[in-house]
Amino acid sequence: MGLLENGQIQIHTENIFPIIKKAVYSDHEIFLRELISNSVDAISKRRMAAMSGDCPDSEDGKIDLKINKENKTITISDNGIGMSADEVREYINQVAFSSAEQFLKKYDQGNDQIIGHFGLGFYSSFMVSSNVELTTLSATDNHQAVKWSCDGTPNFSLEEASRETPGTDVVLHLLEEEEEYLEPSRIKNLIKKYCDFMPVQILLEGEVVNKRNPTWRKNSNELKDQDYIDLYRYLYPFQGDPLLWIHLNTDYPYTLQGILYFPKTTGRADWEKGEIKLYCNQVFVSDSIKEVVPSYLLPLRGVIDSPDIPLNVSRSALQTDRRVRSIGNFIAKKVADKLKNLLDTNPNFYVEIWDQISPFIKIGSMQDEKFAEQVEDLIIYSTTYDSNVSKNEDFSEIITHNEGSYTTIKGYINRLSEGSDKKILYCTDELSQAGALNLWKSQGSEILKAETVVDTQFIPWLESRREEITFVRVDSELGNNLNDENKELVGPEGETTTESIRKLIKDAVADEKVTIQVQNLKGKDSPPALILLPEQMRRINDMGALMDQRLPGLPEHHVLLVNKNHPLVEGLAKLNSGSIVVGTNNSPSEILSKKLALHIYQLAKLGVGGLDPNEIAAFPEKTADLMGQLLDRSLS
Repeated sequence: MGLLENGQIQIHTENIFPIIKKAVYSDHEIFLRELISNSVDAISKRRMAAMSGDCPDSEDGKIDLKINKENKTITISDNGIGMSADEVREYINQVAFSSAEQFLKKYDQGNDQIIGHFGLGFYSSFMVSSNVELTTLSATDNHQAVKWSCDGTPNFSLEEASRETPGTDVVLHLLEEEEEYLEPSRIKNLIKKYCDFMPVQILLEGEVVNKRNPTWRKNSNELKDQDYIDLYRYLYPFQGDPLLWIHLNTDYPYTLQGILYFPKTTGRADWEKGEIKLYCNQVFVSDSIKEVVPSYLLPLRGVIDSPDIPLNVSRSALQTDRRVRSIGNFIAKKVADKLKNLLDTNPNFYVEIWDQISPFIKIGSMQDEKFAEQVEDLIIYSTTYDSNVSKNEDFSEIITHNEGSYTTIKGYINRLSEGSDKKILYCTDELSQAGALNLWKSQGSEILKAETVVDTQFIPWLESRREEITFVRVDSELGNNLNDENKELVGPEGETTTESIRKLIKDAVADEKVTIQVQNLKGKDSPPALILLPEQMRRINDMGALMDQRLPGLPEHHVLLVNKNHPLVEGLAKLNSGSIVVGTNNSPSEILSKKLALHIYQLAKLGVGGLDPNEIAAFPEKTADLMGQLLDRSLS
């Protein structure tokens, strides 16, 4: 064997290796990804050249990794197209020169299986190696095998070598501080992370360690539900099964394949970085793809595989351009199409998963106008509407489920009577808003059940898009149809007691920030009093609580609506009337009236969670004391 050449690598700067180590490739472990990618590239090239009759075909392509702990080396071998001495000079000695582009011009077979730029990727090996040796034999014509070696300086040697079959061996002599890569388990984990789905067998010490044949590269018609679930379980072990999935496949105006999953939410959704894995021709690139996927879809999981997503030279970062934005729009539309199809074909399942998918849809609508148009009719709310009761009405917009009924906003508006205000009644907490909720329901009004956190922002956004509608929470105001004007409490002298009740309760509450209103409310289940908050004031309060990441409390300024029809208030009126007749200041009747008036107010506050801790602690004792006094009075 004779020495063919000693020389210097053709580079534009003499300190290219520090640049590669520190600037181009900051993560040392990706050396294995780059070298295996090069081997896959070489195997693909040989297959394409063989189809054109330029070289004999090989048996199935494979990549073999061997670890020699004694010599502290890793060897990556392939049976690809190999290189001649001239090709080594061209492709290895000219750093960052791409052999793939030139090769494709010759064979014109498309680039979906030619992974990368051999030159610069190859030099990532010097991040972990003190010396790199490359032995290669070209599969084309009758070439002599050659060996190239370099110690990480611009100096190299090229000499004749012996190799019986075409292909390439790359031997890495590891640096002392990089000897972790001599552990088979470390290499196996790197192969699984970066190269698991490459289309070529990868063997470590004779054992095949990659899966190959990724599910997302197959036609959806070939796949069963279990195939999608199996991939999800493999990519995200111990995370349960997904809610649903979307299979992506397009070749115009860019090539993209993938599968996206809606996960079952566990409170761990990552709205900043995301959990979708980005591949380029089955080579893992990154699991942070916020430049590609719209932010409202980042908590989805799965795989996006595209050779057309622009990466920087080390593939470690995305470069945003028009194609990237177009890909993001494509993905969002495919998600919207999937959800629409699901609502049309399986509405019961759509209802079952709605609580988990609604944050994606609502947040996405607020962030992306185009997405908002695509999902406008896919947003549903649980409703009190009962189609079994209202059989004469059109309830085609209602989805009946064993957990209740659901409707779209459009369906709700269609059911409003002609000429009525386009007010949409809603509640956010059926327990704390039970009094007002039951009042509206008793009159046959339909109420939507909104979500506390997201809808705090989403409802105002909906109103801004459709000026003809207004959302009103059930405890914000009461309509005239809830008032019973036919009944009035009258004192013994024939006077109206509305003002006297209002004055009594106002004196008992002794808070100028609380507005007292007294009305007759319909319905036998109407409460003695309700706390009402004007809609805009309540929204400001809820938004402030959201910003502070705490539950909204009861604002200092609020309305206490007292129900004159309730027996407790009627009793208060009679008791108060009796205290006036006695005419003695601080008489037992007057003191008892004030206690009862304050108790009615505290009952209303209790119903909306408005009692502070001290009031809650004292409430049972005060209630028992008041009941005792009322019982004594009734028995005396």
